Amino acid sequence: MPHILVATLDDEPGVLNRVVSLIRRRAFNIQALTVGPAEAPGTSRMTLVVESDEGGAKRVAAHLEKLLNVLKVELLTEKPSVVRYLALLRISAPVAIRSQVLLVGSAFRAQVVDVADDSVVLECSGSAEKLAALAEALRPYGLLELSRTGALAMARGAAPALVPKGRAEETYPPLAMSV
Repeated sequence: MPHILVATLDDEPGVLNRVVSLIRRRAFNIQALTVGPAEAPGTSRMTLVVESDEGGAKRVAAHLEKLLNVLKVELLTEKPSVVRYLALLRISAPVAIRSQVLLVGSAFRAQVVDVADDSVVLECSGSAEKLAALAEALRPYGLLELSRTGALAMARGAAPALVPKGRAEETYPPLAMSV
């Protein structure tokens, strides 16, 4: 069963390698991996999807928390959460059938991000199942290229304040907001 873990990490060279090596050494398969900047300066947010039983996922989380540059780990499998994937799809769409392709895309709330003489590029976000269904619906028109992200995930509800281990003394300036 796939389990989703979200980790907050120091944004430093080599951290991603250490996390992936730890998981590889313990013989877990990473189905999806997404990393990007987090809300706090100098940190990154990593979303991992690993194939494991519940005990294995908890062991992965515990091992990750022991790494020096891992500030926080959250196992989202047991919590209400929002999980999204992003896909870019290049579809063969000559002028004669372009409206049909766009109609199928709009049924999945896909956005047109590029139009060429003989193709269109659609962008869509949602569950893995939704993106797979969109790709299958567009395949008869000529799916030329498909690029998908790994999972992006966040727990639902009010999030606890992030006070990563070893950083309690640091304060982060409030996000700038204009009124």
